[in-house]
Amino acid sequence: MPILIKAPPISKWTKYIPVSPTEKQAAFLTLPVREVMYGGAGGGGKSWALLMAALQYVDIPGYAALLLRRTYSDLSKPGALIDISKQWLMPTDAHWSEQTKTWRFPSGATLTFGYLDTEADKWQYQGGSYTFCGFDELTQFRESDYRFLFGWLRKPVGLDIPLRMRVASNPGGIGHDWVKQRFLEEPSEERLFLPAKLRDNPHLDAESYIRSMMELDPITRLQILEGDWSARQLGSKFKREWFGIVDVAPVSCRLLRAWDMASTEPKRGADPDWTVGLLLGMTLDNTLYVVDMKRIRATPGGVEALIKQTAEIDGKSVLIRMEQEPGSSGVSVIDHYRRKVLMGWDFKGVSSTGSKEVRANPVASQAEAGNIKLVRGNWVNAFLDELEGFPQGAHDDIVDSLSLAFDAIIQRRGYAFEV
Repeated sequence: MPILIKAPPISKWTKYIPVSPTEKQAAFLTLPVREVMYGGAGGGGKSWALLMAALQYVDIPGYAALLLRRTYSDLSKPGALIDISKQWLMPTDAHWSEQTKTWRFPSGATLTFGYLDTEADKWQYQGGSYTFCGFDELTQFRESDYRFLFGWLRKPVGLDIPLRMRVASNPGGIGHDWVKQRFLEEPSEERLFLPAKLRDNPHLDAESYIRSMMELDPITRLQILEGDWSARQLGSKFKREWFGIVDVAPVSCRLLRAWDMASTEPKRGADPDWTVGLLLGMTLDNTLYVVDMKRIRATPGGVEALIKQTAEIDGKSVLIRMEQEPGSSGVSVIDHYRRKVLMGWDFKGVSSTGSKEVRANPVASQAEAGNIKLVRGNWVNAFLDELEGFPQGAHDDIVDSLSLAFDAIIQRRGYAFEV
């Protein structure tokens, strides 16, 4: 849930911040935690808040700040971060380097602007030392890039400056799901979401801004104008209201876990796939229960460890099926799991045929009929979000795993209920 905070007096300020913060911006500048996301709705003063936060400690030697957008053009357009910084800092004694896109202050502190467009761009920051790192419009970034920058958020012993990761974003974009998961669904003592809406920014002409927003499609308008993280483009196969939620599955269920393996490691791709293991049960009257779901982005070794551990927890009465990729590499993977990882379990590889949408049709029919129940768990929201967005959504790993599990458990129906 969002954290609502009334800001105390700001403990650190510099002459390089020539504007007064709003109440919400002041809270953002004051929070004594490592990681904070500000915003949600458009017009809440997110870019100004980030730039103010980056400038709080530029009077202290050893301070180094980095502000990032997805592309350089995002940084340099009128009204964007570089443009605002020049309006604020050109009249001061700070020095601007056009070549390095860096402000250097008399203290020796620096504020650098950077971008992370391609996967390779993050390596330009390897080995750096930043006491502040800020991402503007975080949902435009890959999760792997964001996590990578934590490796260079550091300082020498004795430097009395807090290490801060500060981000701002609206809902939507390629990173919507992981940003929502990290800040809205998994906040912690060191990771907070501070919501801000148009009404929190008295410096913006709200009436004309709202008129402009009325031209957007309804989903984008909810995301930008209201900061609604639940608003999403709907797909054509599933509706979340089709799935009933129950506390437990009947003991008569015979169970099968199906694994859909990610084709990329987390360091690769714009928004890497997930490895998903979905546990599906069927009762004697053919009612289906999704009992559990495991999901991971990891190296092959990390995936293998999760699959092995999950099999041990499920027990050997649970059938295990895994999608077999085409070609010799797919055969090798299944053979490895059969002989090295899951020996002793009823395990098989299953080759997929037809498009993902065609494979999802039978299970979608069962869902529409109200014949698929979900056992309550912290995975349910992710499950429903992906299914409701399929096939237009960014990911289809959960759908693929569900389709595989359904097809496999139907094929083994006679075996499953032998007594």
